[in-house]
Amino acid sequence: MRILVLGAGGVGSAAVGILARRPFATHVLVADYDQVRAQAAVAAVTDPRFSATRLDASDQAAIETVLRDERIDAVLGATDPRFTMPIFRAALAARVTYLDMAMSLSTPHPTEPYTRPGVKLGDEQFALADEWEAAGCLALVGMGVEPGLADVFARYAADHLFTEIDELGVRDGANLEVAGYEFAPTFSIWTTIEECLNPPVVWEEARGWFTTEPFSEAETFDFPEGIGAVECVNVEHEEVLLMPRWVGAKRVTFKYGLGDEFIGVLKTLHKLGLDSTEKLTVGGVVEGSSRPERVQVAPRDVVAAALPDPATLGDRMTGKTCAGLWVTGTGTDGQPRSTYLYHVVDNEWSMREYGSQAVVWQTAVNPVVALELIANGTWAGTGVLGPEAFDAVPFLELLAGDYGSPWRLAERHHTTA
Repeated sequence: MRILVLGAGGVGSAAVGILARRPFATHVLVADYDQVRAQAAVAAVTDPRFSATRLDASDQAAIETVLRDERIDAVLGATDPRFTMPIFRAALAARVTYLDMAMSLSTPHPTEPYTRPGVKLGDEQFALADEWEAAGCLALVGMGVEPGLADVFARYAADHLFTEIDELGVRDGANLEVAGYEFAPTFSIWTTIEECLNPPVVWEEARGWFTTEPFSEAETFDFPEGIGAVECVNVEHEEVLLMPRWVGAKRVTFKYGLGDEFIGVLKTLHKLGLDSTEKLTVGGVVEGSSRPERVQVAPRDVVAAALPDPATLGDRMTGKTCAGLWVTGTGTDGQPRSTYLYHVVDNEWSMREYGSQAVVWQTAVNPVVALELIANGTWAGTGVLGPEAFDAVPFLELLAGDYGSPWRLAERHHTTA
């Protein structure tokens, strides 16, 4: 399989490191707007199958040219979601298998943002599903860890653990700490602001999709493997938009363990307008020049530039991150069941084994596993599909086996704050 990894940030670079250990990838072209960053990702693996190029992820025509000229079989979008649609459309035009980890962006309802969804995550992509199917091509959307592995867990639970599901509840938490920084997000702050400050979406069988206030329905969730109790709140996330399309459940939610400090920072950014993506004109006298210079810049981009790159924090981080799905309902024995299916990555392990911090490695490994299943024909389909549309067992076996990253499940009780 000839693969284009578009985006050489933390997750893209981690994917490169994982792909370098897998023989199914016959050639991997790593592309980024910053060619130096792409070259660094390639240099780190010292593998002749890998090469680097400069490519603007907002330029659909340029992406199409690279896909055709390089005879790419599959493109993995490893950019932030602003660039999902140009990559998605380019892959469709070039008839190339497409994977992403973040779906097309949402737009809040213009008058009732905290009760009704407007444009939902992934709506732009699903609007083109018929075109993908007519082309006989596959777009596998939401194939990171969350969304991604959590959705695989939903398929597995429905097929093997439950006869009826009351709730599919994604719960994400960590006890990661970063030494030397008062505030240092372990994942893209641009994406984190987007998902945490947008109205969260919930799905219910009798109601469909609806929205709530950001940070609503706080609960304390006890995470496994020493992470412990973390307060989790509703956050907008793709799983809620994907799972109901393929898996039967009465309710689907996503709650993220942010912590009081992180929530406070996000609320402050919102109050100050620093979460905005609308460009402002900023003027002043540049050092060494007598003339005032004016530039246009989005406040959110300034926030992202002011904070450390999450990909560089691994050697300062300690702790574990946990992604999982809490499923309640009726088990295959006809009795009530409450099960947490989860995947934990220890930062010490991921840094030692791959040189990638835990959060980006955990995100990157899942699309690589999916690419391998597509390459060997185990996963096949056409149209715009989520991870739930495929058999979960081969994925989970490969992840725990050849990729050496086991998942687990635990029967559990739950307490709320």
